[in-house]
Amino acid sequence: MEAGVCRLQHIKLTKFIFIALVLGIVTGFVFPDFAVKLAPVSTMFLNMVKMIIAPLLFSTLVIGIAGHGDIKSLGKIGFKTIIYFEVVTTIALIIGLLIGHFVQPGTGVNTDFAVSSQSMNLVNQMGHSNLAHHSLSAMIVDIVPSSVIKSMADGNLLQIVVFSLFFALAVCAVGEKARPVLNLLNSVSEIMFKFTEYVMWFAPVGVFAAIASTIGSSGVSILKNYIKVICSLYFALAVFVVFLVILVCSVVKLPVKGLIKAIKDPALLAFTTASSEAALPKAMEQMEKFGVPKNIVGFVMPTGYTFNLDGSTIYLSLTALFATQICGISLTLEQQIVMMFALMFTSKGVAGVPRVSLVVLAGTLTSFGYPLIGVAILLGIDQILDMGRTTVNLIGNCIATIFISRWENEFDYEKMNEFVLASEED
Repeated sequence: MEAGVCRLQHIKLTKFIFIALVLGIVTGFVFPDFAVKLAPVSTMFLNMVKMIIAPLLFSTLVIGIAGHGDIKSLGKIGFKTIIYFEVVTTIALIIGLLIGHFVQPGTGVNTDFAVSSQSMNLVNQMGHSNLAHHSLSAMIVDIVPSSVIKSMADGNLLQIVVFSLFFALAVCAVGEKARPVLNLLNSVSEIMFKFTEYVMWFAPVGVFAAIASTIGSSGVSILKNYIKVICSLYFALAVFVVFLVILVCSVVKLPVKGLIKAIKDPALLAFTTASSEAALPKAMEQMEKFGVPKNIVGFVMPTGYTFNLDGSTIYLSLTALFATQICGISLTLEQQIVMMFALMFTSKGVAGVPRVSLVVLAGTLTSFGYPLIGVAILLGIDQILDMGRTTVNLIGNCIATIFISRWENEFDYEKMNEFVLASEED
């Protein structure tokens, strides 16, 4: 029995998830009625992950800052992080625009889609929702939690980060008297990482259920009508990831294979579940093993989920062009630039909301007076598009932690080499 368990432990999570992915596709295609009923299983797995995030994030961030006692560096890290996020987001925006121009995903697309009145009503509601038009002041106010318990219950990562930062500052100010609290949080952190390992055992089951229910409800045939926009988006996402990986590996002097091994498990989890939250604990764990300090992982990763949505930025820029092209609307360069900056602004701070990218897109098109038929068309394949953009959001934030830690001269190359060697032996 023990020997069998040991052999299973040597089999990578990636292999199990990939097998689950294939089985999910087959099940959804062959047994669609049964597959749809599996959706609650996927929800259960996602809930299991969500219950990890708050205590893991709080404990790692507090001990990462207060444990080192270096408060001054926090301001520098925050400033550098925002600069990095804005530069990379701009690059993502440009890539989405360029590929949207070259590929023209909305040109020549058959508009005789079966867009129901129900779908159009839903899209119109999206376009006029408060979420789609939230202001800068509202976003700033929302950063500060009125109740940390509520923030943890809602899964508001940015609010949890803000509370954790203030808590860490208070711990540092108290000094030696707060040492028992730090020791406790250090134990909590270790426990939550072990907890993450246990939850990941259920990842293949959750992935299988998520994929099967998606295919079962939408059907594979739906892809034929949308192949152009799907291929356009995934091509744009691939171009961005390749560019970012090559750039960061060159600057930080990382082995490309080593970086791929570090991010492949959380990336695959993000892709198959279309959930950033599902991959967050695993991603944080992998980045620490790869050589990124705990305080930088705990700060950059959750902050990036609000301010560094690279995949969503590419999606919004490309689908905005799709939505106008499908209606025969030709935008000037000035109109495109104004719209893209509007999208970049309105996409901040709403990462945890279901279908958020569609909501933002609908709201922006409404503001500019453009038809929403394109958004209604995208509604049918949003799950498939969401899988890609969520994965790139995660990859972008993983790479951000590495870049910021190198910028701070805190990246542990010795730890990275040990990780690469260990992964090669497996």
